Amino acid sequence: MHPVNMNATTISAILAAARSAADQSEVFTGVRLDGQTLVCGAKNSGAPAEYRMWIEEDRPWVALVTADRWLSGSIELNLIHTGDKMEELLEEELAEQGCDHRVGKIEHFRSNPPEKLYTFRVPVPIRPNDEAGTAQNVCAYLLAIEACFRELGDMSAGKADD
Repeated sequence: MHPVNMNATTISAILAAARSAADQSEVFTGVRLDGQTLVCGAKNSGAPAEYRMWIEEDRPWVALVTADRWLSGSIELNLIHTGDKMEELLEEELAEQGCDHRVGKIEHFRSNPPEKLYTFRVPVPIRPNDEAGTAQNVCAYLLAIEACFRELGDMSAGKADD
C-alpha cells in the first residue's frame, strides 16, 4: 500500500472523526487530544493504559499503550495460554465494526527511555484520495483494538462484579 501525503487539514479531520467516534462509543475514559495524538483511557484496566491514534509518516496507527510491565505481560500470557493470535482477534473485532480487512502484524515492543512504554500497535489502511474513507477505517480500528484487548490479561481487572 502506498503512503498518501496527509496535509494538516486531512490529519485534523481524521483526528476529529476518531475523537467523535471514541466519545460516542462510551468504551473509553478521558478522551482527549494531546497535540496530534488522540488519547483514550482504558476503562476498567488493572493498571493505567491508553488507546492512542496518531499519524506517523503519512500512515495512521492505533495502539494500546501502558507503562505497566505486568499489564503488558498479563496480555501476553493470556494469548499464550489461549493460543489466540492478536491479528486474528483484531480481524474478528473489525468484522463486528463492518470492516473486512486483513490485519498486518501487530507490533509489540517497549519504547526507549524516557518513556519506556509497552506498546501494541497496528497500522490502519489508507484509502487514497478518500479522507472520509480513511477516517472511517481509523474509527473502526480504534474501536476494534479496544474490543480486542478489553478481555485480555488484566485489561478488565478493575471491572465491578455484577
